[in-house]
Amino acid sequence: MKTYPVVLSIAGSDSSGGAGIQADIKTIAALGGFAATAITAITIQNTCGVRAIEPIKAEIVAGQIEAVLQDLPVKAVKIGMIHSPIIVDVIEMQLRKYKPKFVVLDPVMVATSKDKLIEDETIVKMVKQLFPLVDLITPNLDEATCLCGNKSIVSEKDMLVAAQQLLHMGTKAVLIKGGHLTNNKLTDVLLTMGQDQPYLFQSERVDSRNLHGTGCTLSSAIATHLALDYDLAEAVRLSKQYIYQAINNGKDVSIGCGNGAVNHAFDPQKMKKINMNQ
Repeated sequence: MKTYPVVLSIAGSDSSGGAGIQADIKTIAALGGFAATAITAITIQNTCGVRAIEPIKAEIVAGQIEAVLQDLPVKAVKIGMIHSPIIVDVIEMQLRKYKPKFVVLDPVMVATSKDKLIEDETIVKMVKQLFPLVDLITPNLDEATCLCGNKSIVSEKDMLVAAQQLLHMGTKAVLIKGGHLTNNKLTDVLLTMGQDQPYLFQSERVDSRNLHGTGCTLSSAIATHLALDYDLAEAVRLSKQYIYQAINNGKDVSIGCGNGAVNHAFDPQKMKKINMNQ
């Protein structure tokens, strides 16, 4: 029988709809996947910032993950916001038990509004317990700086050094996102275990204030492309194309008074057809 490429998103809920679980569902569906979810926390937020965070009980998070993995043919798991340390234990237990084929971890630490989304103890446990179980981590420059002991990352060379350091922490591959670089051309660095030379993905900077949820969107896009049987480098390349177009197609749209969301609903299938014909 036919089935959908199922992607499970384990992440927080964003009441404004631009990031977190909501962004993941939109992205996975737009790219042809079937989105299942396990909510780790509920946030009270809008485009201007995060007002409050309410963690979900550990047994409820565990129950959501297990219910999905027991029943649905999950091909990829995307992990986003993990607010409290005990949720790391829950996720580790379920990953070890069910061993999904692909796991992408977006180490969400700070929202676009600069509001902190994670407890310090959670970061330590995440590195120790989850990094060895995932296929890819996708930190931005601020997150990579924090994970690497607050070493300054201001260039592509710094990004490569940081990626090498993060690989030594146990993960199989690292994608450091260069969206916070000051250049007009942005570079993301992908480095995999046993690889001497990184993959470099470049894109033009889009002048937009609507960047809420870009990290969530990119990581769930990568998980979806892995579920669609693309190899890692191609999954990242296609996902970079998708997020660029989502930003570009949403730059002139007014949503809220602060950092609006990208346009998840532009037609990515049309983009793929154009790319295939080149």
